[in-house]
Formats: sequence, C-alpha cells, structure tokens
Amino acid sequence: MGISLLVHETKGEEEIELLDLEEAIKRAKAQYGIEGIITGAIESTYQASRIQKICNTLDIECFNPLWQKDQFKLLEDLIQNKFEVVIVAAAAYPLDASWLGKKMDLEFIRQIKPLHEKYRINPAGEGGEFETFVLDCPMFKNGLKILNTRIVSIDNNHRMEVTVG
Repeated sequence: MGISLLVHETKGEEEIELLDLEEAIKRAKAQYGIEGIITGAIESTYQASRIQKICNTLDIECFNPLWQKDQFKLLEDLIQNKFEVVIVAAAAYPLDASWLGKKMDLEFIRQIKPLHEKYRINPAGEGGEFETFVLDCPMFKNGLKILNTRIVSIDNNHRMEVTVG
C-alpha cells in the first residue's frame, strides 16, 4: 500500500491487549500524525466499542465501514473487487484443517452457506470460527505469495502459519 507499518507486540491477554493496542495507536499518532482508525468490525460490539473508546481517549476518529453489513454481500463484494483472501485458521466444528488455505471465492460461499444455516457458522468468520489473511487487493502495490506453510492442529483448532514474499 506504500504506507508505513508499525509493529507492536502483544501477548493477547484479554484487557491487557487493549492497553497494548492503545499504546500502538498512540505511537502511530505521534510518529505518523494519524487522525483516525478504520476497523474491520462487522458485528462485534466488543471490538467496535473498545476501539471507539481508545479513539475517543486519543481524540482521533473511528470509522467502521463494514458495520452491520450483510456478510454474504460482503463476501461477494470482496470477490468482485478482486480481494485475494485465504483461510489461515479454523476453530469451529465442522471446520477442520482441510479449510486452511482455501480462497474466499464463489466456491467458498457455496460451501459456507449450508454450514451457516446448519451450524450458525458466521460466513465472514466474525465469531472467531475462522481467521483470514489478505494476499492481494486493489490497495496493494504488490500482492503477496505464500512461499511456505506449516499446519498446527490442537483438538479442533487448526492454524496455517505462512511465510510470504
């Protein structure tokens, strides 16, 4: 995208991770003069409200363009707009390791729809059923290619660690 990347590590501990996120945003504001945050929140009030609170504290804007959007329409829009997105984690029955590496395309929508109807699997993974990784989209100057993968499975939690180039 041609913009700076700020990396800030967190252990992912609930509530402490919010302090880590606030510190990262504070650094971005100081270093790069950011005036706002754009989130990918779709339905998660937890995510949206906490990021909004951080933005209020730091006196910056918070924009949630996907908020409450129909998720099947969101998937169709991603495909139509040439986003290349792959599944990198699956953590809800009946999703298993075979879902890792699947592209979000029309076939994905065809496969996820009955799982949404039968098991209430969120079609965009908003409930943590699966996680995704964007390899390419119209905003990227250069797309990413997966060079290597490593699958880690513990019980019904599967993740694909990727090396990209």
